[in-house]
Amino acid sequence: MSMEFIEYPDREMLGLSLANKLTAQLGQHLRVTDRASLCVPGGSTPAPVFDAMSASDIDWDRVTVFLGDERWVDGEHKRSNGRVLRRRLLKDRAAAAACIELYTGDDDPVDAVEGLGARIREHLPITVLLLGMGNDMHTASLFPGLPETEAALASDAPPVMAVRGVGDEPRVTLTVPTLKQAIHTHLLIMGPEKREALERAQGLPPQQAPIRAFLNDITVHWAE
Repeated sequence: MSMEFIEYPDREMLGLSLANKLTAQLGQHLRVTDRASLCVPGGSTPAPVFDAMSASDIDWDRVTVFLGDERWVDGEHKRSNGRVLRRRLLKDRAAAAACIELYTGDDDPVDAVEGLGARIREHLPITVLLLGMGNDMHTASLFPGLPETEAALASDAPPVMAVRGVGDEPRVTLTVPTLKQAIHTHLLIMGPEKREALERAQGLPPQQAPIRAFLNDITVHWAE
């Protein structure tokens, strides 16, 4: 197991190639198993990948899609990761996929994590996991130095945890042992700052660089 780093000539080529890779891995899995699961990041960076995937000719009705993390905001809020997912991935052929929404409408995400964990657990191990990374080396809502990140790194962490102290609203995130079980793991990053952050992360512990927890068995996709 090791990190494979793929550099693309431009972002458009990255988006198309990565979309083809992810859907091919889902399709391969569906040839031998009844169902597959796809876990993806929020933010705007993966949106072009979602666009390309949504038209792919696989059995989307046998795929369950969910996010690696979500802000605790209504699904139509401009900061909702689910909003991007529904508008860019769960359309065209991919509209047939099942989707587990991480935002449940509960007042407090703490009240939702046990039920969410039970739903996610039915779709483990994740067939295909796509991660993103911030310049601070966070991934999902696993941020450097937070006590919640320390708890989410533990081998006995529940599948889903609530996270506070980041930005304007609470969040929920899948935890490290749940994400690390994935059969295929990919990281999507763009630009020189992210590449430098990735190189920095390789020499740090996961508490300081949460993406480090995944770098022993991952394919990194990067374009300038």
